[in-house]
Amino acid sequence: MRRIVLEEGRVFDESVLEREGVLDPDVLTATAAIVGEVRKRKDEALFEFTEKFDHVTLTEFRVPDSEIDDAYDSIDVVTIEALEYAASAIWDFHDRSKSQSWFTTRPDGSFLGSKVTPLDSVGIYIPGGRAQYPSTVLMNAIPAKVAGVEKIVMVAPPSVSGTIDPCTLAAARIAGVDEVYRVGGAHAIAALAYGTESIPRVCKITGPGNAYVAAAKKLVSGDVGIDMIAGPSEVCILADMSAEPELVAIDLMAQAEHDPKASCYLVTFDEEFVEEVEECLETLLAKSPREDITRTALLDRGLAVVCPSFASAIATINTIAPEHLELHVIDAMELLGAIRNAGAIFVGEYTPESVGDYVAGPNHTLPTGGTARFSSPLSVDAFVKRSSVISYTLPALVQDAEAITTIANREGLWAHAEAVNMRIDLVQAEFERMNTIEHDEGCSCGSCSDE
Repeated sequence: MRRIVLEEGRVFDESVLEREGVLDPDVLTATAAIVGEVRKRKDEALFEFTEKFDHVTLTEFRVPDSEIDDAYDSIDVVTIEALEYAASAIWDFHDRSKSQSWFTTRPDGSFLGSKVTPLDSVGIYIPGGRAQYPSTVLMNAIPAKVAGVEKIVMVAPPSVSGTIDPCTLAAARIAGVDEVYRVGGAHAIAALAYGTESIPRVCKITGPGNAYVAAAKKLVSGDVGIDMIAGPSEVCILADMSAEPELVAIDLMAQAEHDPKASCYLVTFDEEFVEEVEECLETLLAKSPREDITRTALLDRGLAVVCPSFASAIATINTIAPEHLELHVIDAMELLGAIRNAGAIFVGEYTPESVGDYVAGPNHTLPTGGTARFSSPLSVDAFVKRSSVISYTLPALVQDAEAITTIANREGLWAHAEAVNMRIDLVQAEFERMNTIEHDEGCSCGSCSDE
């Protein structure tokens, strides 16, 4: 790991993070061509790209329900129970954060509110490649189900045999996914965004993927909703001298083993502690079945920052704005108020990032690359939309008329002001007409009745 020692008064410099971003211009150009072909030639292009990139020739993309059922039945009971346990926790957490419509009436009689409506359809992307991620199926599909989305479509890249990992399919059944398609990469994102003969167009696309998937999501954003542009995974660990070096080391590795481009940050207060962690890393790396990936990430993207004080350490963390933040310090809970930028915060030595990946309940789809400065984890809110509801009475319109017309006239928008004035003038004219009309004896109109 690289090492930086901050002296008192020195501020951590974000430029040392060497973040490349997820949208390489060459990747964007290549992806734009793929998206364009799928948009134009639909299934024909999908079949070609699947053969080219996944090295498999398919005759159809839809995974039959019977194949999903068979996959579920093929998984051992212990794994199914673990997935169902995780699904229950994820559902409970997201159900507690579900938004509700609300309405209110002002004293003048106007009716105002916000109407929450689930999206009609969602496409969730589940990556393949270096590992399989049934947990990502749960994390994307369950909040959508909680929100009330009518149709959840899942895409995942096929293996060379044309299949999708059985555990991933089992997770899809547990999470309530409606349709599953064996297609991955940028072409899968394009299919979800624009629709093909086989794959339906959806309202929003969520889920992580490689650089081409991220680029495709960027390109189709606006034509379809997306959750975020996700980059490589990150962890930042704040550790004081009470921390166990071996636990810090294994938690750094837990992110590093995802991807050789994963970023691992250690923020601490003593160079000797950094050396102890590095010694533990060497011991643990020798045991890892993913040693090459993990070691590459730690060497290329590992950074230890030695700070002179807690204030300096917190400032450093807020500058990094990590996807995952672990607090291995005494009285860790007391630091929560000072932490402004982090996707998920894991408090205390008994809370490894692993619990958040699988069974704690909060979503593991988190902002990366410093975007925790302005972004939030995936939640039920990502799967609903809000409509403002406004209903004015005449007294309310009269009361607000002057303010409305003043601002409209200031902006040079004559019709905006007239839309208010004409309504008031029409009512005034009707009132005057009723007061000048000749009434017959026994007339029951409001004016005569009042007399």
